[in-house]
Amino acid sequence: MTSTSYVQQQRITRLCVRCGLLLMQYGAESAVVVDLSKRLGLALGMNSVECSLNFNALTLTTICDERCITTTRDTINQSINVNLLVQIQQIVNKTEATTDKEELTALTTRAFDELDRAIYPPWLVSIFVGASCAAFAYLNGGSWSITAVTFTAGMVAMLTRIYLSKHHFNPFIAVIATAFIASVIGGTTYYFDIGNNADIAVASSVLLLIPSFPLINSFSDILKGYVNIGVGRAVFTYMLTLSACVGIVMALVLLQIQHWGF
Repeated sequence: MTSTSYVQQQRITRLCVRCGLLLMQYGAESAVVVDLSKRLGLALGMNSVECSLNFNALTLTTICDERCITTTRDTINQSINVNLLVQIQQIVNKTEATTDKEELTALTTRAFDELDRAIYPPWLVSIFVGASCAAFAYLNGGSWSITAVTFTAGMVAMLTRIYLSKHHFNPFIAVIATAFIASVIGGTTYYFDIGNNADIAVASSVLLLIPSFPLINSFSDILKGYVNIGVGRAVFTYMLTLSACVGIVMALVLLQIQHWGF
């Protein structure tokens, strides 16, 4: 008679893979995904937990009393949510610190069900993104009029990106459309002779498309030995950058701007 039933091990396996999927979907690096998934399984009574990551999938095996259960799940990229990642880490820490193991799996499952997934409203995110683009334009010597145009371009572009993502557009198409709209609005400074340097408006309007967080994660994964997923994330990041360039070039061609650049 084993101390942990097969059904109970199945529940723990599903909970561990759920933990790993949430971490991957919301931007955690691979080392954190593997570490927290393993720690959660061990805290719930497993003898061993093995975890293997791919760019769009997670495979996890739990071992208890010489019995193995393996499951594979697909993952879908979501927007970065550090608050959610911190909550998951706190759940794992609380599970490890609990001495009473009875109903621990049910309590941990309930904690995952009650994760706070609240996000800021799109209009607020767009305002702050526009303000950050405008601040960059101002710090690079742009006049107040250039700063105002950059703010408008960044805000409208972010609203566009949020809308397209919400309606499940291909991420590369969404980036192309966002870069195009931001560049068109920023490029109006050429035609209406607004401000002291129109180049600053065009360049600053597309800063929201720089994939800094995924790029850092890809380098971190490669350096920590997760080469496959690190290379996959790096290629995805470079494709996003290329998509942004395509959108900018399309806008410049449409506006017939031949002399853009510093």
